[in-house]
Parts: sequence; C-alpha cells; structure tokens
Amino acid sequence: MAIQSHEAEAKNLKVIFIPFSATSHIIPLVEMARLFAMHGVDSTIVTTAGNAGIFQKSIDHDFNRGRPIKTHVLEFPAKQVNLSVVTETFNTDTPLTEAAKFQEGFVMLQSLIENYLLGELEVDCIVSDLCHPWTVEVASKLGIPRIVFSPASIFSRCAELLFEKHRAHNEVESDYDKFTIVGFPHKFEMSRSQLPDWMKKPSMYGMIIKALNDSARRSYGAIFNSFSDFEGAYEEHYKNAFGTKCWGIGPVSLWANQDVSDKEERGEAKVEEGNSDLLKWLHSKKENSVIYVSFGSLNKFPPSQLIEIAHALEASSHNFIWVVRKNINEKEGDEGFMEEFEKRMKENNKGYLIWGWAPQMLILENKAIGGIVTHCGWSTIMESIKVGLPMVSWPLFADQFFNEKIIIDVLRIGVSVGAKEWRNWNEFGSEVVKREEIEKAIALVMENGKESEEMRSRSKALSEDAKKAILVGGSSHANLMQLIHELKSLKHQRLNGVLLGQ
Repeated sequence: MAIQSHEAEAKNLKVIFIPFSATSHIIPLVEMARLFAMHGVDSTIVTTAGNAGIFQKSIDHDFNRGRPIKTHVLEFPAKQVNLSVVTETFNTDTPLTEAAKFQEGFVMLQSLIENYLLGELEVDCIVSDLCHPWTVEVASKLGIPRIVFSPASIFSRCAELLFEKHRAHNEVESDYDKFTIVGFPHKFEMSRSQLPDWMKKPSMYGMIIKALNDSARRSYGAIFNSFSDFEGAYEEHYKNAFGTKCWGIGPVSLWANQDVSDKEERGEAKVEEGNSDLLKWLHSKKENSVIYVSFGSLNKFPPSQLIEIAHALEASSHNFIWVVRKNINEKEGDEGFMEEFEKRMKENNKGYLIWGWAPQMLILENKAIGGIVTHCGWSTIMESIKVGLPMVSWPLFADQFFNEKIIIDVLRIGVSVGAKEWRNWNEFGSEVVKREEIEKAIALVMENGKESEEMRSRSKALSEDAKKAILVGGSSHANLMQLIHELKSLKHQRLNGVLLGQ
C-alpha cells in the first residue's frame, strides 16, 4: 500500500523555475514554466518583485484558468548594497556606474533563493537559467535533477565548445580573414572579428563561461526554445559535447500564448496605454508592406548609427516600425535629430517609432508586416520564424553572430546587413553600418523578386513546421511529455529509495 501511495505522489510533480534577471532570459523561461503548468505540473517561478512585474499578468491569467502555477517573490537587496538607482533587470538602462553594487546584490539574492530552495519540503526538479550555475549544487544537496535553460540556440552552445577545442580562428592572420567552424554538419565561415572577446583571449568573463559550461555538464539535461525541424541537426552535437540530455520544446511563445489576452499581457506590453494607436496604424497598411526594426532589450546605438538607420528607413520605399532605445549624445551636435525625424514620419504616415518596450508578438502577427530587421537575439528569431517572416540580420554581441549563420547559411531565410564586428553589450563599438547597406538589405527582403519570394516561401514553410512541432505528435510536444515523464519516474525512484531505506 505504501508503494502505491508513493506512485500516486510521484504523479504530483513540483518544479521550481529560476530565471536570470534579463528580459530576454526571463520571458522564454517563464513561458516554459507556463507550458509545464499547462500539462499539470505544479510550477513555481522564483524571482524578485521588479522582475515579476514583467510577466505576472500572464501568471495570474493562467492561475485563473485553473493551472498550477505561481510566483514566489523575493526582495532584491538594493538597500543593503547602497544602490542609488533601484533596478533588478539587466537592460539598456542598467546603470554601469553601479555595476559592482548591482552584482553584489545578485550574490546576496543567490543566498536568498538557495535558502528558499533548501527550505522547500516539496521540490522535485530545479529548472534554472544557465547563468545560475550554483543551482546544480543545490539540486545535488536536495537529491533532485537540475535542468539548465539556455536562452541561446543549440548551435551556438555547441559552437562555443568547438571553438575551444579546435581554435581554428588562431590560424588566420587577420581579424577579417575567413575560417571554417570545424565539426558541424553544415559548413560555416566566420571571421575573428565576429567572435566574442573571451574566445579570442583569456579573460575573467571566459572563466565565467567555463564555469557555466561545467555546471551544464553536471546537470541532468538542458531545455531549449527550439524545435527539431529547425535545429535537429545540432541536438546530437549538444548531447555529445556536454554529455547530457537535450530537449527542444519551442517555439514557446507560440505554444504558451495562443489567446489574444496572452499576447497582450506578455512582457511589458500594455495595449490599453497607447498601443491601440499603433495597431490602428498597422491595420491601415497593405499586406507585407511594413518592415519591423528592433534590436532587443540590451542594445543601444551611438547617434551616428541611429542617423544612418533613420536615413535608410526614410529612403526606403517601405513603411516601417522602429523600436528605438534612445541614446543621443549632445556633444555630437545632433540634438533633436530623432525628434525631427519622428515628426516627419508621422506627417507623411510612413513610419512609426516606439520608444522602449514594444508588443512584439502582436506586431509580428499582423499581416502588414513583411519582414524584420533583427539583432539575431534568439527569442526574436523564434518569434519571427513562427509567423514566417524573412529577416535582415544585424548581429551585435553575445551569440548573435552564430545565430546569423543559421538564418543566412542553413535556412536561407534572410540577408545580412553586413555587420563585421562583435562588441560588448554595454559598448557602442567602432563599426557604423552605412545607410546604403541597410536600405539594400531591406529591399532584398521586402521587394518582389526571385530571391525575396524564395526566402518568403522558405520562411512560411518553417512557420508551418513550428506550428506542427507543438501539436500532439509534434517533436516539441513529444519532448516535453518525455521530460515530464522522466521527472515523474525519477521522483518515484527517489520516493521508493526513501521508503526502502536506500
């Protein structure tokens, strides 16, 4: 009878989700938690009040639907580290002058989360962001599996290890000479200038990356916002490289947000506070006539680059929406340029500027959108793929140059704007892409022609594959069900071990 009761208890799976404090990390992991809850798993997201504000409406909505999901909120220790500007999320507004205090606060927060986890009597699995390597130790203390979530592509995670192993970039003379990435089923060429700094020379950040990779190897497995028809060729490479299991359960934004209310409540989008004008503007445009331009939550450009983008968009024959993260430097003598530009675009009804957060899902799903200019952040790529949009790739930092290779060289669903230099997220870098190159890339994606039509056709086909992946019998659906089944089986074994005194 006791064994039977443990079998019943094993079915009641409780999983803790711990996102990293950056919007591009938080949203996909929260959506994964929502998927687990959608399938009956008791899901708790542990974060700070400031970060919870990004997604809490979605959680409340799911809870009211009867799904077993909640948020456990901890207070960010801003006062203890004397942060004058209270911020809890890495983005373009994170004050670099107080970065050390910010980091100190996160170390203190780690202890708070660890104490919560160790005090929980009922936790069967920890799913944590790659940037929380310490959770593998906590999971070990609890005798439960840790699943690592990587907000990047499977390809880029494998590429990091291949570069570390083969170091082909050291064999070229110039930073701009091409070399081949060794060990992949598809041929890829890159230049050394497109690689992260920590790959090219020893650094403290390189040591941090090594620690993250070591913790990933010690985890039970990894989950990705991806699907087999997209990155299936690299799943086996990941398993071999890290020696763990690997599940693609994406596109998570498509799966978790199927109602209009889900899309409206996602992230910081507030349709009731001004976005109705945006949607009205979009609805007035012809199908495939608008290019969407966005560079994510962590990127800012210098005034010189903003001016080049503005001139390219104004010269283009297409309407546009541009999500701008403003950083005008008065010393460069361009005060008021963006304001004047926005005024002209409003007057001729050609463009719509959004300052800050944009309701991206609602925008991309609108029939007026015909393409996107993107920094190649993984979440944005997945959201573009699920609606079948061709892309203009403009990678800037992190794993984005790797992601560009999938878009351009493998899937052939976009064109490159020609960016050549990787930069740190908090730096402008020295490269300025000229307006002529930007306008040319937009034209290749948006205008009628053989190349454009083929890209659009391939994008639409991949969109259909994405939709099938999350249906019963699809690859992502099967992966999620398999993972949940395995976690229940591990819990059953653990309970039996306790029962039998093992």
